[in-house]
Amino acid sequence: MLRIRHEVNGGPEVLFAEEVGRPEAGPGELVVRAEAIGVTLPTVRKVREGSGPVPFGGEVAGAVVSLGADVTGFAVGDRVTGLCFAHAYAEYAVLNSALTTAVPDGATAVDAVALVRSGLVARGAYEAGRVRPGESVLVTAAASAVGGLALQLAKAGGAGRVVAAVSSADKAAFVRGLGADEVVLYEDADWGAPYDVVLDGVGGDLLGPAVRALAMGGRLVAFSSGGGTVDAYELLVRGASVTGFQMRAIAMGRPDLYARWQRELWEQHAAGTLRTSVHEEIPLAEAARAHAVIEQRRNLGKVVLVP
Repeated sequence: MLRIRHEVNGGPEVLFAEEVGRPEAGPGELVVRAEAIGVTLPTVRKVREGSGPVPFGGEVAGAVVSLGADVTGFAVGDRVTGLCFAHAYAEYAVLNSALTTAVPDGATAVDAVALVRSGLVARGAYEAGRVRPGESVLVTAAASAVGGLALQLAKAGGAGRVVAAVSSADKAAFVRGLGADEVVLYEDADWGAPYDVVLDGVGGDLLGPAVRALAMGGRLVAFSSGGGTVDAYELLVRGASVTGFQMRAIAMGRPDLYARWQRELWEQHAAGTLRTSVHEEIPLAEAARAHAVIEQRRNLGKVVLVP
């Protein structure tokens, strides 16, 4: 089977295609024939900035071809989507059954990788922000798959003012189409502050401005892999708070909540109240091009690899 790997850190140019044998399912695992693979910013960052080569993790959707021991609720031939923590960029991938869900009839594999993981992160960040009706919400990385879904959740939840923060003006029409009331650029002076809630999917150097954009008593939810430093004094003078959100903690620690959020995402998608956005479907062998799209901040929605 075809698989993408990298041997040294750097840009997309260090990605290589190789032929390897199909993986086997261990206890609690499924092997799926991949139909769509989501490309995520954390994975792109690991290639560029990590301490050494790592397998490409990510979300995968496809048909089950084999089951490991202790797996229940799934059968060979089921169409599913879930998280692969090793070698997701491949024609066959191993999924953790606890982090896998069925793809409903009528939904495509591309729908699944654009909705489930990104939607779960967006839902979790939104819930962590404890957004109340009428409050103002700023979403950074608003043109990303997660950011676009977070915008929609904030609007549907009754936020009074939902603002999208993006890297360039050419993304403004896209995020307005997802429900943003206003659009600000990262280079703008004050991002149209203050905000009751900031959902930050960027981190790094933008974490400081995100904190300074908070209103008195505001809440910032940091859910990116970009790190960054928070100035405690800025929190103090605003009586504000910062919460770090990680989806894996919900998936492993609150499986009941994780499953409910998955069901609700599919229900909202079927009802048309939560729309996915796919920037481009790119052949698996061209994974380097997919990484370049994300590194250059050109994507509007999800970047998907298709074997």
